[in-house]
Amino acid sequence: MPPATGSAPTLAALPKSPGVWMQAWIRLRRDRVGMVSLVVVALFLALVLLAQFGVLADGWQREVGEPFAPPHVVGADARQEVAVAQKQPPNVDLSDVDPLAPRYAEWARRASEVKTVVVERAPTLAFGGDRLGRDVLDKAIKGAQVSILVGIAAALLATLIGTVLGALGGYFGGKTGDFLEWVYNVFTSVPYILLIFALAAVFKSGPLAKTFSSGIMPVVIILGVVGWTGIYRLVRAEYMKHRSREYVRAAEAIGAGHGARMFGHILPNVSHVVLVQMSLHVVGFIKAEVILSFLGMGVPIDMVSWGTMLAEAQTELVLGKWWQLATATAFMATFVTAFALLTDALRDAMDPKLR
Repeated sequence: MPPATGSAPTLAALPKSPGVWMQAWIRLRRDRVGMVSLVVVALFLALVLLAQFGVLADGWQREVGEPFAPPHVVGADARQEVAVAQKQPPNVDLSDVDPLAPRYAEWARRASEVKTVVVERAPTLAFGGDRLGRDVLDKAIKGAQVSILVGIAAALLATLIGTVLGALGGYFGGKTGDFLEWVYNVFTSVPYILLIFALAAVFKSGPLAKTFSSGIMPVVIILGVVGWTGIYRLVRAEYMKHRSREYVRAAEAIGAGHGARMFGHILPNVSHVVLVQMSLHVVGFIKAEVILSFLGMGVPIDMVSWGTMLAEAQTELVLGKWWQLATATAFMATFVTAFALLTDALRDAMDPKLR
């Protein structure tokens, strides 16, 4: 029989409230600055993926133009020089006077081929060339790939270390907490930048130099090992607050083990702290990588990052060649600013007090 009029609605007909993540997404969508920052960060991440798979900036090491080619000028100048060279009459035979005369024509042909390559690649040199004639725009895109990957990978490593140690120290307390507090105090007692330089020296010229002689892994390990302390302190405090709450005691009453209570019940309730701290560390680690590469202690010399570009631009600026400095600075400032604003928006969207 159909239910009587005025009866209570069924369970399926009751409206469902959005979950925690859906509420955070709704609040983030209302933040215009946060959404614009999200789009900018997404575009940079797309550039990183395209560069990683060789779609963009794959030939950043090729010398496709003249050294220190200025921006927006290369195309017209190169075409004019090639046109003039093609109209020149052939060389007069001077083999009886100069034994190298027969080679002049071959050298002139090769020079014309080089100029033709410059003409073909001129549109990609709109941002100018460096001291070797490499495209500055390609270098900036490839540098974005290296710097952003270093920042994200190091932030993930630091977040993993800080979250696990903070969970152990805050949940168990006692001797475990005291030991982890001692380790935390040892790391924080040394100035941050000095600890980074010390570890960088070990990876560059110490016993680990042969094991980690190339790639970005040394920089990722250095930044991750040094940067976990801030996440550890916050996660430990959150676990100390949550370990005695009713839902944790209920999980213990039904037989949940320590691991299930730590990472299955408490961690989802403190995940907003972890995610926000990880986002903040991405920005900080990108800046740290730039400083290390600028000082020659970052990525290897056969790779390019925003830091290595700024290091090269230091000497170029004395000669009045400003475009590499401007390009690297613009790329880095745009991404770091957008990511920092996105982090602020995420912190506001995931704050439990605003739910």
